[in-house]
Amino acid sequence: MAKVVGDISVSLDGYVTGPGVDAEHGLGRGGEALHTWAFEGDDTDRAVLRESTEATGVVIMGRRLFDIVDGPDGWNDEVGYGAAEVGMPPVLVVTRNPPDEVRLGDRFSFVVDGMGSAVSKAITMADDREVVIMGGAQAVRGALELGLVDELRLHLAPVILGGGTPLFTGGPPRQLRQIHVRPSAHATHLYYRVD
Repeated sequence: MAKVVGDISVSLDGYVTGPGVDAEHGLGRGGEALHTWAFEGDDTDRAVLRESTEATGVVIMGRRLFDIVDGPDGWNDEVGYGAAEVGMPPVLVVTRNPPDEVRLGDRFSFVVDGMGSAVSKAITMADDREVVIMGGAQAVRGALELGLVDELRLHLAPVILGGGTPLFTGGPPRQLRQIHVRPSAHATHLYYRVD
């Protein structure tokens, strides 16, 4: 069965975006520094990105993140999950209200009956490959709180944003077991098994 992975970049002070997120500034002010490892990384960063995208069968994201990646400054054929590595896997977007139009066409499918349903559908679609919940924060946090995540991968960027979208905002205590740490010049890649 497919492994379900929560995979997200986060600042040292726990934010997955900087302050001031809007359609033009999807990562907020200063938030681009969270993803330096993915765009300008060293050999370790490139290996982390390649290994993750090669293992991914299906990606899940929330509607807020979808609105950013489908916007005019969002993903394209060269930028997006796996675009530069292995090609983009199918993406399931968890939303109550699917959009009327999608700029990026048939890459995205919309799931209107919640995260649990999205994960079930993704596991079926992924065969034995990984299901990656890539964000935003609410999607990753919600999947953790529902007990749907087998592994959490945090890409800890050496930046303090001072505000923005927090990854964690409370919720029940959750015990994690560290299984791997890969430091690079641009991030510390932390892998945890969720018990």
